[in-house]
Amino acid sequence: MELEKIPTVPTAEEVLDRAFRRAAVKRKEKLNKDRGNEEFVRSISSAVFDKLDDTVRKFPSFDALSPFYRETVNILFGIDRVKQSLGALAWAASQARSVGVSYAREMRHAEDTAVLRRRAVARISSIVHQVDTDLHFLNDVRNSLRKLPEVQDTFTVVIAGFPNVGKSSFIRLVSSAEPEIAGYAFTTKQVIVGHREIGRERIQFVDTPGVLDRPADERNVIEQQAMSAVTHVADVILFIIDASEECGYPLVDQIHLLDEIRRESDVPVEAVVNKADIFPGEGYPSMSTATGEGVMEVLDLLLRYRVSSPSSPLEDIQ
Repeated sequence: MELEKIPTVPTAEEVLDRAFRRAAVKRKEKLNKDRGNEEFVRSISSAVFDKLDDTVRKFPSFDALSPFYRETVNILFGIDRVKQSLGALAWAASQARSVGVSYAREMRHAEDTAVLRRRAVARISSIVHQVDTDLHFLNDVRNSLRKLPEVQDTFTVVIAGFPNVGKSSFIRLVSSAEPEIAGYAFTTKQVIVGHREIGRERIQFVDTPGVLDRPADERNVIEQQAMSAVTHVADVILFIIDASEECGYPLVDQIHLLDEIRRESDVPVEAVVNKADIFPGEGYPSMSTATGEGVMEVLDLLLRYRVSSPSSPLEDIQ
């Protein structure tokens, strides 16, 4: 995945330290002191430009990302804010190179090249330090983006519902994912992806963080990521209901959220009652992720939405 390839973004001090070390080597290669000072300035400005420019280029084009990843970046950091910081780095790279070239030319006819060398170094250092906040921010962005799961272009079941209704338990039973499971809300902090091999096909399951029944602009970052997955990657949505209300949320609120997802989705939505061993509920298929009862039947129901082929019959799900 392209996001995993973003390298560590250096701090201003790291950029300058690297540039100074390179410049010191270049300076020693010149026997003439004045030529050495000129080469020192050229080398520093070139090294700063190369590092900042490379940092900008190693970030992906956000406009070229899939809608799910683009919206996730926007939720977490704001794409405009990321682009602003990348633009700041591009500006600093250009300015550093321009200052270096200007001072190096001036040094060709100067009586005291050491003075100009110190001025050039001070100017370039100041430019780099002006974008230190942007460098730190972009490294935070980089660290977060590298942790995003790889959502593949294949048949995808998105699992949605309130917190603590059994979404993570279901995906653990039917896929390769190993989500954290605990008896409190918002155990799942981000989208988790698991897979299941069925014949020659690979089915993808996306476990979303719990979403509450409240206006979209009041939802937190965790809930917004869940709704992004529901909107952009699902071929079919499994909405899990806890009719026992053991999750801590009223059944009526869960149904309201189900209705919203059905309105917002362009794909089929299957609602299933979990914790049937505690309270079976009525009007929906039921299962118990605690005992395993009904889980394979629910999986069978979901997989009927995929395009079957002779090489991967539904009987292979067992």
